[in-house]
Amino acid sequence: MARVQIETLEKFELAAEGGKCDALYDLGLIYSTGRGVEVDLVTAHKWFNLAAVRGSEPARHYRTELAHEMSPAEVAEAQRQAREWLASH
Repeated sequence: MARVQIETLEKFELAAEGGKCDALYDLGLIYSTGRGVEVDLVTAHKWFNLAAVRGSEPARHYRTELAHEMSPAEVAEAQRQAREWLASH
């Protein structure tokens, strides 16, 4: 991964730490499309879920779309990760 992409990912992760809805949504997009990272639907679902909790309608839509491509176990894992993230932030 190029340095710029790593810095961009770190910037979004830092903004997400503060609970910024746009950053949470952007992380969902990054992991769902593989922009600079390997595609990871569980992680993408987690970030979209967190953005949806903060009121993002597009994140709600993408979370639902991803869930159709995932197994029930993967969705459950994404939800567990989102709950864990919320508990620590």
